[in-house]
Amino acid sequence: MQLHRVATALAILMIAAGGCKSTPSVALVDGPCADVYHGQVCTWARMQGDTVVAVGLTVPIAAIDSAPAEGGPMAWPPVAAAVLQLPESAQQQSGLTHFTMFWEAHGHPPAPYLTPHFDFHFYTIPAAERAAIDCADTTKPAALPAGYALPDQPLPPDMAQAIGVPVLVGICVPQMGMHSLLASELQSTTLFRATMVIGYYNAKPIFIEPMISRAMLEEKQPFDLPIPAIPGLSGNHPTTFHGEYDAQQGVYRFVFSGFQAGA
Repeated sequence: MQLHRVATALAILMIAAGGCKSTPSVALVDGPCADVYHGQVCTWARMQGDTVVAVGLTVPIAAIDSAPAEGGPMAWPPVAAAVLQLPESAQQQSGLTHFTMFWEAHGHPPAPYLTPHFDFHFYTIPAAERAAIDCADTTKPAALPAGYALPDQPLPPDMAQAIGVPVLVGICVPQMGMHSLLASELQSTTLFRATMVIGYYNAKPIFIEPMISRAMLEEKQPFDLPIPAIPGLSGNHPTTFHGEYDAQQGVYRFVFSGFQAGA
């Protein structure tokens, strides 16, 4: 009788153990890094087993504070401060392939963006395809996110003469693409703090860009930027973006998450 009770107890324990499969812990996958203005900018992914939980970028506050007051001589196309791949293991599920960073010491047109800021482009296309963008194709997408506009940007005469282009159609920049912006911001008389730009080329969406003023980053506060529903975006893509500041490490982490399949 006692042996029967022991055997029954062991059987119950085995059944319970078989029904309690442990959930994989979240692991950090490091991507490449680049030295930018006295700080090291790095990409990364958070994986739970084979599932991508988040992808993002670490930016030291030293790189923000040390960005030069003068951007240097004008170059066309503009020269990136960093170009980095996202971790390969996370690219397919996140839909994001690589990232480029630009420092705009004096900002750039349109008028609300004429304040020092950083452009963080996260692309959904291969780096080679991005590098081949020459803005010769002026086709705009059939539909934009709700509340967004894709204007043409006339250039100052000296710049137009220097690059041989009087107007940037769809604010297209070679090796970047076209830039779609919130219509309410384009009409504003107030300088922006942070916004989410949606990029295009060949009439298709190709990047998601948190564009953030240095003044806001220097506040060292967390923030969120909405990612709109993007018509025509195929494949997986993030739906949320969060900026978090780690005071102990002295870094920002820009976090994309909420991945879902495109249309």
